[in-house]
Amino acid sequence: MKNFIKRLLGYSSAVEDTIDPEMKYLVVGLGNMHPDYDATRHNIGFEVVDLMAQNKEGKWKNDTLGDIALIKHKGRQIHLLKPSTYMNRSGKAVNYWMTKHKIKIENVLIIVDDLNLDFGKIRLRAKGAAGGHNGLKDIEQVLGTSKYPRLKVGIGDDFKKGRQVDFVLGKWTDKELDGLGEVLSKSAEAAMSFVAIGAAHTMNQYNK
Repeated sequence: MKNFIKRLLGYSSAVEDTIDPEMKYLVVGLGNMHPDYDATRHNIGFEVVDLMAQNKEGKWKNDTLGDIALIKHKGRQIHLLKPSTYMNRSGKAVNYWMTKHKIKIENVLIIVDDLNLDFGKIRLRAKGAAGGHNGLKDIEQVLGTSKYPRLKVGIGDDFKKGRQVDFVLGKWTDKELDGLGEVLSKSAEAAMSFVAIGAAHTMNQYNK
């Protein structure tokens, strides 16, 4: 009776509860939602999940602590998230949506920019240190662990001493834009591979 009433009121929790937890995923692209940050290197996580949604005809909607899109792949249910909390408070949004949909931490993938990788290179890790990235630091603090998967997308480190912030928050150059489409496609493919075949097999395939 309770589930019937929930359906009448527009809730989806009854349907949600019937899905095998092993088949539910949360893929989070990190970034800053203010228009000033559009097309900046720090927002590449947003761009990757935007492409994932586009490829699967997912529709974005503004919801609690971010924009959400639901897509499916290989029988899996994937909740895409772009937090609206700003980069340095990403953990609050990640924790909220993990809890809401009862998604296991090993089924969460954080997509993030990385200065320590050359532009265009990607690295999937099942766990690891934040490496100085404030978004990952906050997620680790809120979740109380660093044992969550992350896909690092290289943006390079072509900046002068003391100009790191300007570089990270800067717009893509024309040269970078020429190769950005391929980088985003490869990153989106790796994220889908993580969902379909897991971290270990995806690392073997994409961490080259």
